[in-house]
Amino acid sequence: MKYPLKLSVKIALVALLTSCATPKPQTPSLDQTRWQNVYPYGQAEFINGTIELISTDNWFYLTKQSYRDFELELDVKMPDTTEYSNSGIIFRAQIKPFESGHGFYAYGYQAEVDPSDRKWSGGLYEQATQRQWLYPLHPTRSAPDSDFKQNLLGEWSSQQANAYQHLAWNHYKIKAVGPEIKIWVNGVLTTHVIDNKSAEGFIGIQHHGSELFKKTGDKRNKVVFKNITITEL
Repeated sequence: MKYPLKLSVKIALVALLTSCATPKPQTPSLDQTRWQNVYPYGQAEFINGTIELISTDNWFYLTKQSYRDFELELDVKMPDTTEYSNSGIIFRAQIKPFESGHGFYAYGYQAEVDPSDRKWSGGLYEQATQRQWLYPLHPTRSAPDSDFKQNLLGEWSSQQANAYQHLAWNHYKIKAVGPEIKIWVNGVLTTHVIDNKSAEGFIGIQHHGSELFKKTGDKRNKVVFKNITITEL
């Protein structure tokens, strides 16, 4: 089929621009070489397209790469257990050695996975710092400082509280560009804040710890992640 000259030039130009476009780098969840465990405890198993986490204590499984501006997407499923369970995604995280001298721990922003009656999944917590809950505000565990500039969503709503679906796969999206941080849970924007505290750091997935696993080795309280992609912006 022959095209008119103008149309042929347009098609060629589109093809050239498409071929020159640089794909955004992404981190596949099953590339085990991109992950690290800096803690003295915690286990990550790569099974059938998932990462299964279990730990004796609060633990984050971290990327080896540090990220500045990024968009992260993943799916997470919490366990069907009567034992306490909690998880999250830490980002722009730093690491410090434990006072005991055995291993390190992570601190930084955390997108919450909260299956409790509180229903704060998709809220923003700051792990292992005095600031703690940045959004929504906790009556006794929130201490935002001058680096916290603005909350753009107002009070925590029933739509935000009910975005997470327990025992199902929940899709999280986190976008951090400069001081602007957004978190979505199953398509619902749950956090939108401006905060200057941290501009770069590691990304990690959390298991909050299981006494059952600690005492008996039972892994029923495992947290499972899949479809993890990290796109640098």
